[in-house]
Amino acid sequence: MFVSFPETFLLSIAKHGVEGRELQVAGEFCRPGSSFARSIGSGCPRLVPTYRDQIVSDPTNLPLKQSPLHGEHLKLGAKMIGFGGWNMPVFYSSILEEHQAVRQRVGIFDISHMGQIRVSGPSAEEWLNALLTNNLKRLQMSDGQYTLLLNEQGGVIDDLIVYCRGRNDYFLVVNAAKIEEDFGWMQSRLVGEVAVSDLSEHFAALAVQGPGSAELLGRFGDLPPRNQIQEFRIQGIPVLLARTGYTGEDGFELFYPAAAASVVWNHLLEVGVSFGVKPCGLGARDTLRTEVCYPLNGADLSPTRTPLEAGLGFFVDLTKPEFVGRGALLAQKEAGLRQRFVAMKSDGKSPPPRAHYGVFVGGEQVGELTSGTQSPSLGIGIGLGYVDVPYSKPGQKVEIDVRGRRFPATVEKKPLYKKRC
Repeated sequence: MFVSFPETFLLSIAKHGVEGRELQVAGEFCRPGSSFARSIGSGCPRLVPTYRDQIVSDPTNLPLKQSPLHGEHLKLGAKMIGFGGWNMPVFYSSILEEHQAVRQRVGIFDISHMGQIRVSGPSAEEWLNALLTNNLKRLQMSDGQYTLLLNEQGGVIDDLIVYCRGRNDYFLVVNAAKIEEDFGWMQSRLVGEVAVSDLSEHFAALAVQGPGSAELLGRFGDLPPRNQIQEFRIQGIPVLLARTGYTGEDGFELFYPAAAASVVWNHLLEVGVSFGVKPCGLGARDTLRTEVCYPLNGADLSPTRTPLEAGLGFFVDLTKPEFVGRGALLAQKEAGLRQRFVAMKSDGKSPPPRAHYGVFVGGEQVGELTSGTQSPSLGIGIGLGYVDVPYSKPGQKVEIDVRGRRFPATVEKKPLYKKRC
């Protein structure tokens, strides 16, 4: 039996056994042999086994999962790396060129490694609201919301975006390395009339980012407002089009059938020629997000750090009567924070800051970087990390230890990069 999403979007749900487990996965519009699959000449691609926590240096040498756009990346000569269990492009031309394309024009990223989870059923809102930090009751139809999934100690399992697709029907976009963990965490806490469906393997996803992104996608139809999602079509292919972003620029995320991955990707690159569009890899995605101080889960966010320490209290509604980790956060708030997540900028020429470099004041280590890079927009080294509260105010002078040498830096107000009017 198929149950449709609200409105007219052609996503259905079918039950399948996957690796011995019963779970719900996306069905009709990319099912092999379906009318949609026949219309583009293939069914859903068969994906290699998933090892979502694999990194490129993993000594077990387990295979990395491939994006449905893997072949297109190879055609474009992309440099590939392991990331979150996936073999993904780090750059095509250069990180600098791709970074500047997004800041000045428009860039397109393959984000098919991200996960998509549907939560639905008569008890969905109440149940999901008791798992996530933000308040789902604030969402109207089509609204999106940044939120966090915590452990009992208040540490971050994952940061994600949840979209309201209808009454008691939610579409979650989660981080690549956390899909199985998030899904398992949710499944282990199921109560009431709730269905949790891992749709990840049936979606391709793109991020179209930059000042020219709205004009490019506007050629295909009306666009959603910021932080909303809507149904859309490109070349007749059904797309869920969201307007958020991870770069500090105006931008969109496109979720659509994996079987049509290359059709949409190539058409956007073709139409985007006049906009100066560039395919972009994870390298530019990292420099862009670091400049605007967006945290990366697994680096800046972790199960041992709370959202209060990470400066994400705006996305935590402690007035809700219940959510996992609430008690730990209340206790931490009452006791006071020991460390805070801050942004730092080098005072002069220095090697690029990197994760795990120590932060010092005088002879005392007061913190550690969790992310760092050479900023293409600012032309100087920048970093993100946790420092002791007394040294966390903007203007604080620090030193960053780079392989035994210390270089001066300053704690700065976020974001480090601000768009010119």
